[in-house]
Amino acid sequence: MEASKPKTSPKAIKFLFGGLAGMGATVFVQPLDLVKNRMQLSGQGGKVREYRTSFHALASILKNEGLGGIYTGLSAGLLRQATYTTTRLGIYTVLFEKMTGSDGTPPKFLMKAVIGMTAGAIGAFVGTPAEVALIRMTADGRLPADQRRGYSNVFNALVRITKEEGVTTLWRGCIPTMARAVVVNAAQLASYSQSKQALTETGYFVDGIFLHFCASMISGLVTTAASMPVDIVKTRIQNMRMIDGKPEFRNGLDVLAKVIRNEGFFSLWKGFTPYYARLGPHTVLTFIFLEQMNKAYKLYFLN
Repeated sequence: MEASKPKTSPKAIKFLFGGLAGMGATVFVQPLDLVKNRMQLSGQGGKVREYRTSFHALASILKNEGLGGIYTGLSAGLLRQATYTTTRLGIYTVLFEKMTGSDGTPPKFLMKAVIGMTAGAIGAFVGTPAEVALIRMTADGRLPADQRRGYSNVFNALVRITKEEGVTTLWRGCIPTMARAVVVNAAQLASYSQSKQALTETGYFVDGIFLHFCASMISGLVTTAASMPVDIVKTRIQNMRMIDGKPEFRNGLDVLAKVIRNEGFFSLWKGFTPYYARLGPHTVLTFIFLEQMNKAYKLYFLN
């Protein structure tokens, strides 16, 4: 037994680092988010698909909107991380500590999953306004010039949405956003720990960054497949316009029905490549940044 518990960073620092790590990772994966959103809106309502593949989408964005174009909506992506990731990690940490036994035994796997899903859903609720701004900003460039919303940054988007469409529009698509967070957190937690265990048992892997990377990529594949249909519902609802005073879709089920009817069943997984390519590296980069910040904090402030 140790005489005293090792020094640890205060809760506020944990939340701050969590948010900053997510934001750091977003800077690298924002172009993939943009491509994913464009792919999910491509061919909406049975129209001709603007993009044949994710690579075609990336090439057209670069050609028509320039290098800066692939970073459209970055301010919204950063705000989304600052709100969603900070809240999610914060609530997860608090609940995890509450559910840890007095003797220090961590909660069982099922309890961890419930904590993860709860934290994800609350984080998603807090992050929805930034998400709405992100979807609209990344979708803008695919429209003819006279139909663009032309938000200059995320704060301009939030102010204009509130003024032009009412404050409740900021939480449009909130239910599918929360549902996606629950699916993502459940799938991610379960598949990450399972794949880590399976890889370790092969005898070819030792605990380290390479194992975490491989487990993240397997977990990302499972999570992407499970959460994409909910994600496309969220994207379509958050980007929809009013037609003759009526919204394009009544609810999430209406979106699913219309996508399957007009664009085919497998369209629910449109944008799979960029979504998957974003999820794995985003997770890995977030953890790498988090570890480095914690290390630096320990070195300079705790010792």
